[in-house]
Amino acid sequence: MDDTANRHFPNIAADRYNVAFLIMDGVYNTEFTAPFDIFQHTQYRKNIKAMNTFTVANTLAPVTSFEGVRILPDFDYTQDSIPKIDILVVPSAEHHLDTDLQDTVMINFVRKTSENALYVTSHCDGAFVLAKSGILDEAASTTFPSDIPKYKKMFPHLDVKDSVLFVHDGKYITSAGGAKSFEAALYLCEYLYGKEIAESLAGGLVIDWNLEEVPRFIAP
Repeated sequence: MDDTANRHFPNIAADRYNVAFLIMDGVYNTEFTAPFDIFQHTQYRKNIKAMNTFTVANTLAPVTSFEGVRILPDFDYTQDSIPKIDILVVPSAEHHLDTDLQDTVMINFVRKTSENALYVTSHCDGAFVLAKSGILDEAASTTFPSDIPKYKKMFPHLDVKDSVLFVHDGKYITSAGGAKSFEAALYLCEYLYGKEIAESLAGGLVIDWNLEEVPRFIAP
């Protein structure tokens, strides 16, 4: 599909982090919209390197979330020229524990993007995609609490953390997902911008934010 004349591209401003959200049919709303909300709101904070946010998929046709929301992807990673991705976000999707893991084109896209990205993040079962690509082989990680046994069984060589809301090891941040996807996204903002900006972003979304109260694992 090469209909660029009629496409509406997202605004990719210079001197910002480019944040790509990998979406597909069955993506769960919260794991997608929670970090998107946090990161997009950085554009309304002064004196920081804010974030451009956009979606990537293996199609330009509408993607339907698990809950039935139709999302129009910004870029097709199988054929478009995509802006350099500084931060890749992999929200959970309905088939991240089975058929999506057989999508070698998607898995290779994650692996290749990780090579040059500053950070790669996942929420809920998005960790299965990262693990399948091999990029978590040397990193600690976590996933949706009730899927941790399956995660450990499927990837027995991984260093898996439980009883935490997110894990940060090197360039990789994996989270338990659900509504706690907000916490993982706020953590990355605090890591990049400092406590005051993270608290401001949280306040704008009426979220009580105190990193010290969040169960987490941060690798030395």
